[in-house]
Amino acid sequence: MPDDLAFRLEPLSTIIPALRRALRERGEVTFTVPDPDAGLGLYAGEMTPHGIHRPWAVWTEMADLLGAHLLTPERAAPGHVRVRLRTWAARPEPDAAGYGAGSDWARVDKLEDPTFLLSFVEALRRVNPTHGGRVLVLGVNRGRELDALPLAFPERVFEVHGMDLDASALELARARHPAATFHALDVTTLPRPELGTFDVVIALSLLQSPGIRQDVLLAALRRHHLTPTGGLILGYPNARYRDGTLSPGARVRNFARPDHSLLMADVTGARRGLHGRGFKVFVTGRHEILVTAIPAGTTTPRNLEL
Repeated sequence: MPDDLAFRLEPLSTIIPALRRALRERGEVTFTVPDPDAGLGLYAGEMTPHGIHRPWAVWTEMADLLGAHLLTPERAAPGHVRVRLRTWAARPEPDAAGYGAGSDWARVDKLEDPTFLLSFVEALRRVNPTHGGRVLVLGVNRGRELDALPLAFPERVFEVHGMDLDASALELARARHPAATFHALDVTTLPRPELGTFDVVIALSLLQSPGIRQDVLLAALRRHHLTPTGGLILGYPNARYRDGTLSPGARVRNFARPDHSLLMADVTGARRGLHGRGFKVFVTGRHEILVTAIPAGTTTPRNLEL
């Protein structure tokens, strides 16, 4: 496809509408811009001999905002690169058909998101369960996130329990983690005395699900399923998956751009409630906001990075 557009001195306020129009008309657009590599160390908007500098991160974010893939760039004239955008395919989001083994959601691996991987390992190390400790994962699905436990604690072994309602997902989890115990249970039925107490309870992308009252579930966990030195890791989605792409920002129906109102309310409510009940609380992450709570009297571990 030949170059459709070339930008050298134009502001973003001109570039964005032009790219949006081209994508709507043809589904793909090619354009040339000053080579971001030639302006390393400059901020977006600073001038170079070839025009206005914009780092690669600007074009990556631009692609996401326009609902498009950023394809592999090519060298163009000296000091310039040719960039291509292609509109996302009109496919349902991967969780549209549920979370079972045969769903598109089974293709998603959060541990391949570098920010989530690093943030989750740090959260696990903040809670710092001892060797032989008990771990409970709510909404465990296929159990992929359990792979982070040996990454965070290579020398430790844990007694792992997972809960989920989807039988097909639990079969995948059992195959992936044969030493763990999985329960086909609804988290809204907690507390369950037969489960006992745990050194860490993990609930990722669960607390905003229909039918779950965050305050009720967290109270049940604190009072009945957490050891005196145990901690919680709660995850709140702040992104969506589209056509193989992780697109940042919490989405609300009928909003064109991400809206964080519900996310912030739930995160703030969890933080305030846990802090008021004797926990130190840390809020980290990006595509999934992690609320990590450990007893206030506990020393926060160091060397958290993977």
